[in-house]
Amino acid sequence: MSRLESLSFGENRFSGTLPPELGNLVNLEQLWASDNAFTGKIPDFVGNNWTQLTSLRFEGNSFEGPIPSSFANLNSLTSLVLRNVLLTGTLPSYITELQSLQKLDLSFNNLTGQIPSALFNMDSLTYLFLGNNSLSGPIPSRKSETLQTIDISYNMLSGNLPSWINSDLNLNFVANNFELNSSSSRLLPGLECLQRSFACNRNSPRYANFSIKCGGPRMMSNGIVFEAENQTLGAAGFNVTSAQNWAVSNVGLFADRQNQLYVQNTLAQVTRTTTPELYQTSRLSPGSLRYYGLGLKNGLYTVNLFFAETAFSDQSTRSWRSLGRRIFDVYIQGTRQLRDFEISKEAGGVERAIVKNFTANVTDNHLEIHLFWAGKGTCCTPEQGYYGPSISAINVVPNFIPTVSGIPPGTHEGKNQTGFIVGITVPIVFVALILVFVIIYIKRRKKDDDEEVFIGIGPRPNTFSYAELKTATEDFSPSKKLGEGGFGPVFKGTLSDGRVVAVKQLSVASHHGRDQFITEIATISAVQHRNLVQLYGCCIEGNRRLLVYEYLENKSLDQTLFGHSGLHLDWPTRFNICLSVARGLAYLHEESRPRIVHRDVKASNILLDAEMCPKISDFGLAKLYDDKKTHISTRVAGTIGYLAPEYAMRGHLTEKADVFGFGVVALEILCGRPNTDTTLQIDRIYLLEWAWNLYENDQSLNLVDPTLAEFNKTEAFRVLGVALLCTQASPSMRPLMSRVVAMLAGDIEVSTVTSKPSYLTDYDFKDITGTFMSEETQTSMASSTSDNTMKSNNNAVTVTDPGPSPVNVSGFGDILAEGR
Repeated sequence: MSRLESLSFGENRFSGTLPPELGNLVNLEQLWASDNAFTGKIPDFVGNNWTQLTSLRFEGNSFEGPIPSSFANLNSLTSLVLRNVLLTGTLPSYITELQSLQKLDLSFNNLTGQIPSALFNMDSLTYLFLGNNSLSGPIPSRKSETLQTIDISYNMLSGNLPSWINSDLNLNFVANNFELNSSSSRLLPGLECLQRSFACNRNSPRYANFSIKCGGPRMMSNGIVFEAENQTLGAAGFNVTSAQNWAVSNVGLFADRQNQLYVQNTLAQVTRTTTPELYQTSRLSPGSLRYYGLGLKNGLYTVNLFFAETAFSDQSTRSWRSLGRRIFDVYIQGTRQLRDFEISKEAGGVERAIVKNFTANVTDNHLEIHLFWAGKGTCCTPEQGYYGPSISAINVVPNFIPTVSGIPPGTHEGKNQTGFIVGITVPIVFVALILVFVIIYIKRRKKDDDEEVFIGIGPRPNTFSYAELKTATEDFSPSKKLGEGGFGPVFKGTLSDGRVVAVKQLSVASHHGRDQFITEIATISAVQHRNLVQLYGCCIEGNRRLLVYEYLENKSLDQTLFGHSGLHLDWPTRFNICLSVARGLAYLHEESRPRIVHRDVKASNILLDAEMCPKISDFGLAKLYDDKKTHISTRVAGTIGYLAPEYAMRGHLTEKADVFGFGVVALEILCGRPNTDTTLQIDRIYLLEWAWNLYENDQSLNLVDPTLAEFNKTEAFRVLGVALLCTQASPSMRPLMSRVVAMLAGDIEVSTVTSKPSYLTDYDFKDITGTFMSEETQTSMASSTSDNTMKSNNNAVTVTDPGPSPVNVSGFGDILAEGR
């Protein structure tokens, strides 16, 4: 196999590090390994051994660290795609020495620093994609004539635009912090609307809806006018409408496709719809396609997305053209709503319509719809370049009665409907004025202006009167008391409409004013996820602050787990709870807007519904309280036993504090006991200490709750490995919650833990002056072994996962070695 010139093993479930046997393929010219779960650093043999390489694609993996310096040896390389692989560091200068390079894609990573001037002046480079990183500084002032396509969107770049910009180039500069003037506005019209501030019509909304015919001309369908969106966007481009009510941005280059078409046309009669004309065209993207609503009135909206797969043939024919699979993700306002979305699968076949509906919360007068290809599906079947997002139309409508027209000024529809608008606006305004005076009169009469704080809040949370909640809880009867939470007592209540709720009386007044309190509550109520307790609304009357939550029948995890509720949690339920809580935290940290650090992740803040589905409670509440009036005895908002050391000792708060708390909870779920139990013998009092003692003595299975009749060893190993990772002393060594989810689900292996954290006391008084974890070293999980155990070697502890999934790369390396 050393003579092998081309190798492709993309879209599999290979994990772990790249096997060293690959380094023996010294004649390799092309390697495609996209959409796997490879981890660790990109090995040096890529640059040292594959010196004849012309094309390298690694997108959609989970590597770490910078681009290896050995890449300087790849003098024959013409295409390098390291998109969405978690790269860090700065853009290395040795990349600019690859003078044969024509295409470079480093987008969707964590690169920092400035763009080297030499990168824009390479002899052969034609396509450059650096979007969705954290690059800063100015754009290089000079550019080679060969460089025609540049994507630097979604960075932190600043300064003036360079003089070489012209309308013949394919440029995407959106979501940066450039200083724009009239000249740049002429060359890149609308860019001022798509900087990070989304300045156009912000704080002065003019619209409340928009509809787009993606990739096609303007048309009327079911009484809705869909505006034309048929501009030539190319591999890097954007367009803002003249009315500045919506915009579109596209980034990506179809792999090895000669004809770079970004619009799909069809003559097929799309079924499952009364409006087949909507699906005759669709906008395509090989990477990232975004639509923006601009100048929207704040509030809740319904987003309708229209899809139909028209590029592939009927899959029932089993022909070559029927094998294609288009898979992509859909984000609304930065939150992933659809993962691995496949149009034909969802619609029940090709050339069949499917409409997906979502609720979006607009808070800053703009809306973002993002369709993203993460590297999944087919890239070359039935033809090269049939992959990535495809969408036929978009319709966005408000869930409230708008006070703005929603019609762009100067349009034909606006002129024809002026009389109609005036005719309905005048009586609405008149009625509104009457209502305002009535409200003011009532408020003055009651001498209570608390409700006025809701003016301008959009969307405002539901509000309940104190009398209503008092009745619902039978005057906050002790018999209705569910417990005493960290922020105050909680009561079970039944509203007049029959809904059963949990009413939390906040025990101390927020140090914020009422306006800020309402703003925070509105934010919390808008955060919704299957594994988060839903906040229905609040009551604010005088100094009273009450929150109304959904009621969960099976109370808290600690009551169930530690034997206080009469319920028994079997292993499948425990593992599902652990995985679901991880998903809820990952949503708070990485997907919700704004992102939220819980600060007090513990078993009593995890509630269980009738199906034993866990939901995280009390998220977002710590922000409402002054640190000097905290609900615990320490000076930080958290609970002893779950506090991360850097937060407890220095008050340093990041999402990694929540990761630590989750690690403790995961151990409690595995062991069936609280993190501290003074009734036990001294070496078992503290759960983390006991777990590490067993772990280091090859007795890990003794940690598992003895009341469990049976359990899955593979899953138990994952839970323990993740728990020990999450409770490392250094925040940088704890994984993100999204990686925790992937590790628990088996999508990636659990990373290696190197030593017991230094904050733990050694009760056996052993010598603990040895090597502790280095914050700069983190290797990947060792390959699965057949003995189904956890092993300790010196101070390096490796969690092994004997399960069949994901595919272990060491076996793949053995195949290569045998072929050698």
